[in-house]
Parts: sequence; C-alpha cells; structure tokens
Amino acid sequence: MALSVCLLSLLLFSCSHKEPAQTTVLTEADTIGHYKDMDSLVESIPFSDLKGVSVGNAHDDKAKTGVTVFYFPVPAWASAVVLGGGPASREVPLLEPQRNTQPLNALVFGGGSAYGLAASDGVMRCLEEHGQGYDTGFGLVPIVCQSDIFDLSYGSGSVRPDRDMGYKACSQAIESNSPVSGNVGVGTGATVGKPGGMATAQKSGIGYAAARIGKLQVGVAVVVNALGDIFQDGKKIAGMTSADRSGFVSAEQAVLKNQYADLIKGGGNTTVAAVFTNARFSVADLQKIANIASAGMVRSIRPVFTMADGDTVYALSVGEENFKTDVNTVGILASIVMENAIADAVRSSKITEEEYLDNV
Repeated sequence: MALSVCLLSLLLFSCSHKEPAQTTVLTEADTIGHYKDMDSLVESIPFSDLKGVSVGNAHDDKAKTGVTVFYFPVPAWASAVVLGGGPASREVPLLEPQRNTQPLNALVFGGGSAYGLAASDGVMRCLEEHGQGYDTGFGLVPIVCQSDIFDLSYGSGSVRPDRDMGYKACSQAIESNSPVSGNVGVGTGATVGKPGGMATAQKSGIGYAAARIGKLQVGVAVVVNALGDIFQDGKKIAGMTSADRSGFVSAEQAVLKNQYADLIKGGGNTTVAAVFTNARFSVADLQKIANIASAGMVRSIRPVFTMADGDTVYALSVGEENFKTDVNTVGILASIVMENAIADAVRSSKITEEEYLDNV
C-alpha cells in the first residue's frame, strides 16, 4: 500500500513539473534562406516571352495621358474582380462567370477617367478592319473590355484618350509587341500618394513582370495610379511626400487623420492590373486567380482598394497551349509577379522634381 502511494505521488509530481517547451527562433538568415529557395523555384522571364498577347501604346506627352492595348491574336478567356469603390470601365460585367462570356479580342487600359473609354471605339474599328471579332451572323463584333485611370489632375485635363488614340495603340499592338515600362501609354499620366493632393504626390507609370515554374508562365501588366504609397520588400519607394517634398510621409496616416474629408483632393486614383497565363482555365477559375493575385497589391500599396480608388484586376488565359495546372499555383505566383510589376511601374517612371511640378 505504501509503495502504491509512493508511486502515485511520483507520477503526480512528474505530470505537474514538466520541462519548459523548446521554442525555435527564426533568424534573419533563416528568413533570407526561405526567399533564396523561392528564387530557385521561380524563374523571372521577360514579359515579351509570353505568347498570345501583344502590347501597343499611344499617348499625348504634352497633355500627359495615353492608352495601352493588349491584343490577343487568339481570343483570350478572361475574368476580373473590381476591388475599388470608383471604377471607370467598359464591358467588365461581361466577364462574370454567370454571363454569356465570350473570349476577348483586346483589353484596353486608358487615361482620361470615364472620358477615355472612347478609346475602345477606335480599338473596335481597328479589330474589325483586321477581321477580328465575334461573328453574330450579321457582322463581326470585337469583344473589348477597358478600365481607365483618373489622370485629369496631371498635365491637361481637357485632353483625353479618344477613338483615334485607341486605334493607333491597337494598330501598334497588331504590328509589333511593345511592353514598355514607365511613362508610356496609359502610364503617361499615372501618379501615386495623393491624400494630400498632387503637390505632395509622385510620378508613377505602367510596369511589367513575368515568371515561370517549369512550363507554367505568368505575366502581369499594371498601371499604378494609387491613392496610397508604394512599397517593395517592406520599404517605401514612392508616394506621399512632406509639403516641401524633402521626405516621405504616410498616406495611411494622412487618410486616418483626414477621416475621408479631402480624400480625393486634387485628383482621383485607380490601379489596374492584368494577369496573363499560358494555362487553360474556366471563367470562374480566372476570376479566382484575379482575386488571389490582388494580394500582391495589398503587399505593395498602402492603403489600397479604397472608395477613392477604382482598383481592378483581370486574369486571362492566352495563347494556344492546352496546358492545365492548379488555380492556387497560378494565383500565388501572380501575386508575387504583381509585386515586381508594381515596383517596375514606379522605378521606370522617375522624372525630375521640376518636370513633375510643371504638370500639376
């Protein structure tokens, strides 16, 4: 009996006096090593390596506005998600999975806010002349979607993209592939960091990036015209400045202090992106890819998806390959490529302070 009590006491003591659990502390080297592993898995490639999409640009450099057209020699299945509160767009509801969706002949990014949607008239005329469009039995109707940025507060607000500019950009896209970053096409009038107005904002533009994992290819084109600041690897690289433009201030803090009162003071905002992949997906899957890819915007733009932005992400299956893969893989890869494209848009559009201030 005494032995049993002794054993019981020993057991209770052991259960109530456990050694502290061992914890693992991640060092900086561990974190860096993780991203080195990512680099060995994901290979960066030129955006122009993507088959099935050709880019054309047209702009008015004096008025600081323009158009970029993505032309699909083989019509591309597409979908989109609208994440901001103030989009200026054309035919985007057609890309909802519950619609009678048809593949796109072209996608248009334009300046000029709602005025600039007229550019698609020229794009449609160009495509019709080249025998591109949905055959209704009574004539060809080119399937064209468009999203615009608000650039009326930079350069001349009285000059906007029109059908002639759209026609010119489409013609260039059909003739050659020109995925040029920076102050070109729709990027001509793009700016970022605008809670305090244009006097404390900075120039941005259009950017491109692409990557591959084995046979899978994913590319992103993005015009960055955000209310918020732009970050790369956690470091701010563009956005709202102090009143004397001598340093950065936080766009997020400015919005919180302002409580929306003057949120769109001096101009509006929109970041528009398109994800292109050589993999085949349904319209519903493409919409999910666009949604996942938007995580790259969240990591790069602060704040993002506000009621003062018209942020929109498209996702498209391009080319003629019948290559299939996982929705999650493409969406996650696209979110990583998105970050690189956003950084490219900012870094490729640097201009002098004098030139910027002359246009606001």
